[in-house]
Amino acid sequence: MNKNLSNEIINELRLLIPDPKCELNFTNNFELICAVMLSAQTTDKRVNIITPTLFSKYPDSKSLMNAEYEDVLEIIKSLGLAKNKAQNLIALSKVIEEQYGGSVPNTLEELIKLPGVGRKTASVVLALGFGIPAFPVDTHVHRVAYRLGYSKHNDDVIKTEEKLKRYVPKDQWIEVHHLLLLFGRYSCKSINPNCNDCKLIKYCKVKH
Repeated sequence: MNKNLSNEIINELRLLIPDPKCELNFTNNFELICAVMLSAQTTDKRVNIITPTLFSKYPDSKSLMNAEYEDVLEIIKSLGLAKNKAQNLIALSKVIEEQYGGSVPNTLEELIKLPGVGRKTASVVLALGFGIPAFPVDTHVHRVAYRLGYSKHNDDVIKTEEKLKRYVPKDQWIEVHHLLLLFGRYSCKSINPNCNDCKLIKYCKVKH
């Protein structure tokens, strides 16, 4: 990989996905961090089905920190890892309310200390909530980065993030994150990728 080749790939992706954006629904940073946490091992569409009920009942950290675990679980029970997520939502809200006055913190170091928040979730919050350049790497981005030659097969998500940041200009990190994610979600899928119709097949490092 080199920066010229990376720019070629990014421009091809822009043609395929002219309006890349997050598919989770949220209206503020508290809703954002909750929605991103809930999206682990499930689809954004399914999260969007349950969050209107969750946020109408618990619109902020103060109300959610005082929620009954069983009530939260009942709302999100259709999601993967629902029991852990219900516990983390309540614990996360308590920390945000008591340590940050109800406002979601805006540094990676603070975010990753929150219950249930890993590096990917923290990076999404920085990028979408605060407009701070970040390059979240989820399973889709990780897979596509390898197939397009940004990373190697045995790279972990941290290494993949480092390599993407090396070749993608900082002011494009948020956009290209969405481009890679959406390309992976709908075209370059883990199982049965759409290789026959792929406009980026010439860049692909995987045998077909």
